[in-house]
Amino acid sequence: MASGMILAGLGLATIGFGARFVLRTMPAMGQKMADAVGSIPKLDSKTFANSKYYKGGFEPKMTKREAALILGISPTANSLRVRAAYKKMMLVNHPDRGGSPYISAKLSEAKDILDK
Repeated sequence: MASGMILAGLGLATIGFGARFVLRTMPAMGQKMADAVGSIPKLDSKTFANSKYYKGGFEPKMTKREAALILGISPTANSLRVRAAYKKMMLVNHPDRGGSPYISAKLSEAKDILDK
């Protein structure tokens, strides 16, 4: 009986000291969180100005330039290079492997335009 009372007292003391610690550190933690959120860089068009990725969507009718950008090759690449780039991109973007059907259709369209 006495050991149960001692354990209950120690448990209450632990809870009390823990609550006291949390209440004392909360204002400092709140300030640190506010500073951390304020120091996050803003994402605007200037942030991605030097990006190697194409900025813009797909054109209504695909051109040779857009097809080359999609496959990551030059517009004057030979047929073997076009097929190799298409195969490489389709391995990553095929719908059976979790890729987008729309992107795979665009890849096929790009291959057809450049392969002519």
